[in-house]
Amino acid sequence: MNALHFRLPTKEERSRMSRDRSSFSSSAPPSRLRRIRATLIQALPKSRKFTLHHSLFTIPAAALLLCACGQNPSGDTRDQATRDGILLFGNSGEPPSIDPHINTSVNGSRITNALIEGLIAYHPTDDNLPEPGVAKSWTQQDSTIWTFHLRPEARWSNGDPVTAHDFVYSYRRMLTPELGARYAQFLYLLKNGRQFNDGTLDDFSQVGAEALEDHTLRLTLEGPVPHFLNLLKHSTWHPVHPATIEAAGGIAKPDSNWTRDNYVGNGPYVLKEWVIGKIIRVAKNPLYWDAEKVSINEIHFLPIDDINTEDQVFNAGRLHYQNTVPSDRIPIYRKENDPYLRMEPWIATYYYSINTTEPALSDSRVRMALSLAINRKAIVTRVTKGDQAIALSLTPSGIKGYEPPMIEGFNPRKARQLLAEAGYPQGLGFPQTTLLFNTSEQHKQIAEAIRQMWKSILGIEVDLQNQEWKTFIESRHNLAFQIARNGWIGDYVFPDTFLSMYRSGDGNNNTGWGDPRYDDLINRSKIEPDLAKRLKLLYEAESILMREQPVIPLYHYNRIYRIDPAVKGWYPKLTDNRNYKYISLEGQQASPAN
Repeated sequence: MNALHFRLPTKEERSRMSRDRSSFSSSAPPSRLRRIRATLIQALPKSRKFTLHHSLFTIPAAALLLCACGQNPSGDTRDQATRDGILLFGNSGEPPSIDPHINTSVNGSRITNALIEGLIAYHPTDDNLPEPGVAKSWTQQDSTIWTFHLRPEARWSNGDPVTAHDFVYSYRRMLTPELGARYAQFLYLLKNGRQFNDGTLDDFSQVGAEALEDHTLRLTLEGPVPHFLNLLKHSTWHPVHPATIEAAGGIAKPDSNWTRDNYVGNGPYVLKEWVIGKIIRVAKNPLYWDAEKVSINEIHFLPIDDINTEDQVFNAGRLHYQNTVPSDRIPIYRKENDPYLRMEPWIATYYYSINTTEPALSDSRVRMALSLAINRKAIVTRVTKGDQAIALSLTPSGIKGYEPPMIEGFNPRKARQLLAEAGYPQGLGFPQTTLLFNTSEQHKQIAEAIRQMWKSILGIEVDLQNQEWKTFIESRHNLAFQIARNGWIGDYVFPDTFLSMYRSGDGNNNTGWGDPRYDDLINRSKIEPDLAKRLKLLYEAESILMREQPVIPLYHYNRIYRIDPAVKGWYPKLTDNRNYKYISLEGQQASPAN
């Protein structure tokens, strides 16, 4: 989504707004007009070229302008929303999908986690602990055969019971080749899951997912996976309502409208409203099995993709949660001891993906030269400014028992040498290349800095191109780029959450790269029962990935955001995944329903 641009109204617009002014003013007391005008002034960007004059820019038009910024369309202030039990949530942009089996974006998963619950839910404080979800209990044999006992009181939002048959249907949907689910390989852990997904097996009864009875589900894996419970938190393992999917076109229809027309979920919240570019509003689900524990009445997910606008909307008192803090504001807020600012560890990496099907970029020496010519320290100190650690590996440090292999850092002389060896001395003959990123001022600043480094050190010219989020995701997936900005947040705290997707043909590979040795190491690690041996296999795999460099790690994120102190139950978490039923608003007034 493009950033909002401010301009002065035309003569015709001023005339029309002047006619509108009297009707608005007659219905609102002067004190309210002054408050609204003050809020608008606070929310608008500071610019010498823009001055708010009451005679030129009237309240109705300005109110519409703030709505265009993505603020809560109801117009509630943060304090009023707190009293009403409404969480105002900055969600970074319009999600490409809120289908748990199709979505691959963070801003989409935040919404699906509110609407749908899996066998295991996210723990409120510890990413390594399983929180019972639809499954009230479970047993396992050799970490290979897992039996889950489902809650008989669990219901879909239309009143239907949630059964083991629903989970079997959902796993069949995820693995149906025609659906094209990009996370399908997550379910290759199931016995014969890979074979069903690649089409060599067409009998799903041979896949390791079986409903023993309505509320008993047995999952048989290809081999022992001791950390399987943590994997089940991911939305790829979440159920969908079979009758709803069938009514919307069937199990293999990837562009189904069920998420817009009839979203039937089983989570703590239900979808109430979805206005593209404005709001996704969810409300408490009265049929949720643990509804008494759900405190917040509604969550308003607001798709504000411009980080400066989001910062202004938060400062205007229109958000409880600000997803991203502009880099130039971080040192200011830190100096001011801003009570809203939080900076926490995060298992996440910012990097560039290289399209290895491009002739010049198919040479690993070129990819290594591009990496060696990047001064990562300059990026984190002069651009991002959030104490990020430079990344010389895809997997961040801090995962217990695993220290990733490192690539070499900034080395201009070696970068020039490798590029010359590849046939491009001083950049001569290197084709014009484009660096693609999703629309964001910070992504642009990083890209501009790196473009200058590549030009001054390697002598190559790089064009910059930005796209709105949904288009960008499709371009990256379809390899319609040469170099593209990327970022990955761990779905769980284990190295393979970063490494599994670079197996050949994985839906999230986005590089065109593949290596049989790498694939074998990752696949063997999935079923290796010994933890030390599993980590060794992953280390060997990441060593290949870093040697070939289809990706260029730049830095490891810190989680930097702002949140109102009224939000309670929001704890630092390495994955930043939230179980909304444990979050509350201090100052919320009891509703009549309570």
